Amino acid sequence: MAELLFRVGRFCARRAWTVLITWMVVLGLSTTAYFVFGGALSSQVTIPGTATSQVIDQLAEKFPSASGGNGTVLFHTADGSAFTADQRTAIGALLKSVGDLDGVASATDPFITQQQLTEQTQQVQGGQQQIAAGREELERAQNAADALPEAQRKQLDAQRAQLDAQAAKLELSQQLLAMSSKIRMVSVDDTTALASVVFDEAQMNVTPETKDGVVDHVSAGVPAGVEAEFSNEITQSVPQILGVGEVAGLVVAAITLLVMLGALIAAALPLLTALVGVGVGVTASLALSGAVEMLSITPVLGVMLGLAVGIDYCLFILNRHRRQLLDGVELRESIALANGTSGNAVVFAGATVLVALLALNVTGIGFLGMMGTVGAICVAVAVVIAVTLTPALLSLLGLRILTRKARASIGQSPAGRVPATPMTTGRALLTAVAGLAVLIVLALPALSMRLGLPDGSSEAEDSTQYQAYQLIEEKFGAGVNGPLLVVAGLPAAVTDDDTLAEQARIGTAILGQDNVTAVAPIGQSSDNTLIAFQVVPAEGPNSETTEQLVRDLRELSPLDGDVTLGVAGSASGNIDISEQLSDALPVYLGVVLGLSLIILIFVFRSILVPLTATLGFVLSLFATFGGITAIFQWGWLGSVFGVHDPGPVLSFLPTILIGILFGLAMDYQLFLVSGMREAYAHGASARVAVRRGLHAGRTVVTAAAIIMIAVFGGFIFSHTTMIRSLGFGLAFGVLADAFLVRMLLIPAVMHLLGRSAWWIPRWLDRILPNVDVEGAALERSHPITHDSVGDTQQEPILTLR
Repeated sequence: MAELLFRVGRFCARRAWTVLITWMVVLGLSTTAYFVFGGALSSQVTIPGTATSQVIDQLAEKFPSASGGNGTVLFHTADGSAFTADQRTAIGALLKSVGDLDGVASATDPFITQQQLTEQTQQVQGGQQQIAAGREELERAQNAADALPEAQRKQLDAQRAQLDAQAAKLELSQQLLAMSSKIRMVSVDDTTALASVVFDEAQMNVTPETKDGVVDHVSAGVPAGVEAEFSNEITQSVPQILGVGEVAGLVVAAITLLVMLGALIAAALPLLTALVGVGVGVTASLALSGAVEMLSITPVLGVMLGLAVGIDYCLFILNRHRRQLLDGVELRESIALANGTSGNAVVFAGATVLVALLALNVTGIGFLGMMGTVGAICVAVAVVIAVTLTPALLSLLGLRILTRKARASIGQSPAGRVPATPMTTGRALLTAVAGLAVLIVLALPALSMRLGLPDGSSEAEDSTQYQAYQLIEEKFGAGVNGPLLVVAGLPAAVTDDDTLAEQARIGTAILGQDNVTAVAPIGQSSDNTLIAFQVVPAEGPNSETTEQLVRDLRELSPLDGDVTLGVAGSASGNIDISEQLSDALPVYLGVVLGLSLIILIFVFRSILVPLTATLGFVLSLFATFGGITAIFQWGWLGSVFGVHDPGPVLSFLPTILIGILFGLAMDYQLFLVSGMREAYAHGASARVAVRRGLHAGRTVVTAAAIIMIAVFGGFIFSHTTMIRSLGFGLAFGVLADAFLVRMLLIPAVMHLLGRSAWWIPRWLDRILPNVDVEGAALERSHPITHDSVGDTQQEPILTLR
């Protein structure tokens, strides 16, 4: 591979303009493909086959009117006064016109609905009074029944039976009204009203255009003195890819590069190649969205990875090339050598990230596999650009990537001082113990980690979703933000006369569960075999009590008479998704750890080095989980990271982090420990080799880690909750792994292990192929100026004035 990359680098350097134009054409083609073939992105996290999905499919088949997606529009008076008659009329007319929009099935008028509920209660009470009066009249007639003819006595018996039947029906109606009495469409103080918008399609199939149409239409038609807020189900859309925070992250990365490299042109080169790579990778991936379902956060993940690894991979090759230029190597020869050595390491490092990301497909969860695939595409593009476009640009820039002072000293730069003594064993032991203790403390919060999906409470405080969520909780109760849809499947169709009795019986059983505020029947299927209920929990959709309520309702099935219960709704769907992701997590972690051991055994020809590297990855991973739990679930430092309402950790975040952080951890392990191995192979003692390898790679790894932290950290301040937690997790994970594990814990452990760190059974050593990651064979065939212990043991000349 190293020889092939050497030739590729030499060709790209000679045909620089051809390579540059080719990549511009590729960028143009991928962008065109996106506009031609790209489709709508989904804002709903769904997994086919879950219990919630099965209920939705059942509703779509037998009760289509209840299977469409829905959202809530909340109207409230601006000054907190009661709605006026004109405002009520205007809102009703507005909602009627919303029902005529494309993609909308209906929109309920909350004032009419509330009035109907009031009238139903009054009718039942009036009917009960009439029955009571009729019973009194019958009682008086019964007292004189002995004096009446037989026919009149039979008529009285028939009237009594009729009254008893009506009384029983009214009793059932009264029971159902009592169950749903706490469900209101208009608040008690008459300042807030809830309107439900039902879409033609299922929630996951509602297009952003349909949602935007509802928001725009309502916002334009709200009467004077009234404001409208929209729930998450209506306002979820494609997140912004580059905002102020993301740009700030790129600025920090640029400053880091400038400080490292000392030349503006050299600092701009990694940014340029990374941006081209992101442009190609993300647009090519989005072109697939017309054929496959893709979550809206997926391209954001591609941007994160493309920028971070694109900058770092170019930096590794650029840094090697600059060092060789200072040693007096001819320009194009240096480019080819840098591509064959550092470029070879880049290809291997990228391959580990690719393997980890593509392995997300083994979880069997569609949207997660697609996220991994898109991330892998962006990383693959970054690798190809690093070993093709970077050499071309280096050729075009020539010696301008060095400062004037550095150009004047080409061929005269002294070799870096190589450490000749190891660290002390006491220091190594103290470092290992302290590093291990810090990682364990950081990981402790992960013991209480809960998984879930964000709701309106986790959105930005100035967003309409957050305002709607808070007003609903204040005026109607927290459970109204996440009502459950409970579907009762009957063994046989019920007659119209028995429907009320069955609704009351099933509703009573549901209401008897803990943490249920109200139950209301919302209809039945046309074949009378399915009855649907709206169930309002006592707390919000992400609360532990609501999760337990979903489980309790499912365990309640079957009821007497073989009535099966199914639960759907956003809260139920979130719970199902989180549980399935939790079940897939150990399997995926096992696959990744197995890959880690195999890959590192091939690279380092050792047993203990891969084992310590893998254990270090596990430690940094759980430390990352702990940090995420403390910030996003416990709310620590919430004001710093924009966490105003702590909640569960994003359900698919741990799985995504395993894949990405594994690849990045192996990158840092490679660039540090390969230097140790080379020093050991050149005759240095095992412990001296540890210090020399760390000395050789620490600066470039530090810079690479800072760049990644800056790029990922820029996404922490996104307005989208999912992106914030993903950005934090990646930034914190790189921080923990690069600085605590790779540059502190691993060198200390390697020192303590001594020569045993490089032990490998002879039979295994014989059968393992020689994976020349650093391109040592290439260096021997193309010799350049080195110091006595090898080029990778020198302190990289990163700041060249």
